[in-house]
Amino acid sequence: MNVTTAAQQHDKPGAAGTRTLGLIGAPSDVAAGCRGATMGPEALRVAGLGDVLAGLGYSVNDRGNLSGPVNPGGPRGNGYRHLAETTEWVRLVRDEVAASLAAKELPILMGGDHSLSIGSIGAAARHCHEAGKPLSVLWLDAHADFNTAETSPSGNIHGMPVAVLCGDGPEELLSLGHARPMLDPDHLVQVGVRSVDMVEKRMVVERRLRVFDMRTIDEIGMRAAMEEALEAVGRVGGHLHVSFDADFVDPSAAPGVGTPVPGGPNYREAQLCMEMIYDSGLLGSLDIVEVNPALDWRNSTAELAVDLVKSLFGERILARVL
Repeated sequence: MNVTTAAQQHDKPGAAGTRTLGLIGAPSDVAAGCRGATMGPEALRVAGLGDVLAGLGYSVNDRGNLSGPVNPGGPRGNGYRHLAETTEWVRLVRDEVAASLAAKELPILMGGDHSLSIGSIGAAARHCHEAGKPLSVLWLDAHADFNTAETSPSGNIHGMPVAVLCGDGPEELLSLGHARPMLDPDHLVQVGVRSVDMVEKRMVVERRLRVFDMRTIDEIGMRAAMEEALEAVGRVGGHLHVSFDADFVDPSAAPGVGTPVPGGPNYREAQLCMEMIYDSGLLGSLDIVEVNPALDWRNSTAELAVDLVKSLFGERILARVL
């Protein structure tokens, strides 16, 4: 266990403040369609994630990498690819995030593919249930991730975590939560969505998910979209979990992802998004997932992710009085 503490703490608006941050590496790509996200945690470390956060005045506890099943490269079976392996990784993440929360840390999950968020959000949901406070989730992603075995073209579970969290999925994953659903769909807001499968579209509408897709962002702007999104999660109050998929950002700025979709937020829009989350003071836990160095250029996507996380934890262009 490696603990780094900055010499000077800074006054900051918002709940993150001077809390200890727990870094958790989950090097898994068993639920993804292509290999390489296993290298994501180390890419984030190489890009200086821990040092950057310490430099902002936080105490950083790097909990190291979890160790789980390797990717067997197997075919789809009963609607899913690698369900047993994914279930084990989700369980490992759930337990480590729970331990981080119990230690009063703000956990930062470094993935790995997006199925791992079932574990991190499942842990946050149990933590909030036991503490008697509500959980809300801000899902920053190019994809809705609301597929099931019946609707998924591929069977890759990294396209299913939102459905699982909202109560639709295999028993193996649903049973890992404290309740069913693990997350109230009314407490979820998605931002940046621009790729949704045909049947998945109907399911998103039927479950009345709150989605700020890229057309909405184009029409009203990122600032207005984030104001509405943060107002929605702010009404829930309590603990906000931010789940950041690197493909949220346009691939021109973040090429190292397994499922790039053109037309996403640009660098400055993504920065504004993170700055506004920080200003809200709601952040309680974080995922950084789907960074794939095998598809990247000189670690530019991990470096971009670290740059965005700096803003999420209080980096300013100029000092502001809020």
